[in-house]
Amino acid sequence: MSLKAKIEAVIYAAEEPVTLPQIASLLQAELLEERQTRLNAEASMQKELEAESRSEVEPAMGFEETPEQAEPSADKPSEGAALGSAESAAEDEKRATRQRDRETREEARRIIAQLIEEYNSADRGIEIREIAGGYRVATKAEYHDVVRGFIKSLKPPMKLSLQALETLAVIAYKQPVTAPEVSEIRGVDSAGVLGSLLSRKLIATAGRKQVIGRPILYKTTKEFLLRFGLKDLNELPSIEEFEKMAGELAETEDAVPAKDLPFEEQTVAGENGTPVHTEEAPEPERADEGTE
Repeated sequence: MSLKAKIEAVIYAAEEPVTLPQIASLLQAELLEERQTRLNAEASMQKELEAESRSEVEPAMGFEETPEQAEPSADKPSEGAALGSAESAAEDEKRATRQRDRETREEARRIIAQLIEEYNSADRGIEIREIAGGYRVATKAEYHDVVRGFIKSLKPPMKLSLQALETLAVIAYKQPVTAPEVSEIRGVDSAGVLGSLLSRKLIATAGRKQVIGRPILYKTTKEFLLRFGLKDLNELPSIEEFEKMAGELAETEDAVPAKDLPFEEQTVAGENGTPVHTEEAPEPERADEGTE
């Protein structure tokens, strides 16, 4: 089994994105061996090219390369140098360890780059993407519709209300942001939705804003990047793209029965037992901490 195949299998099998340090630690010996083999092959090829170049320039005549002379043996260390030999050896070992770690990660990164290129160039529905500081196998964007249709058919469906998605978008684009600021942008009290997002670990607290009342600040989490398949926040779509996506979701919500939607709405029974969509119930505000 090739080293590339092993790395591919590890990335596919992992539930969380696999990082370079994890791969380097797992396959260090094989990565170093692969790197040395590759460097030896490149050096051999370079020597052949140089030999061909010399043969074209130099006249055809008997020419033998003189064997390289052995390097002179180093002098024995003096007594003064011997005193620090232990510390020097320890430092050398640390430097050698750091160098091995760098070389291992570089080789792992090179192989993963080859895998990414192979997946992108082939007619496949999946790819290897860099997500949240690691690597994960994911579906390609052009197959979004069929994957979304499959997910909608699953029982239970993905549980994220439209109100939660809207609140999450405000936090993602404005973070760090306070609960009153989120409510002002949305036009409704968002305390209950914030509690739901906190419980799902899609957002987290980010300290307090240095104003009167010192309200809590909120930011998105690594779990948010994992759920939405983002490498970092720079991959967030533009505001215009998000507004278009929200409009499409709203149209889908009107056209498709609630039980078929990929987002779970909270409902209460209206007249004749008809379900009525409602906002998640807000939690009471705390005057000393702002809303949570």
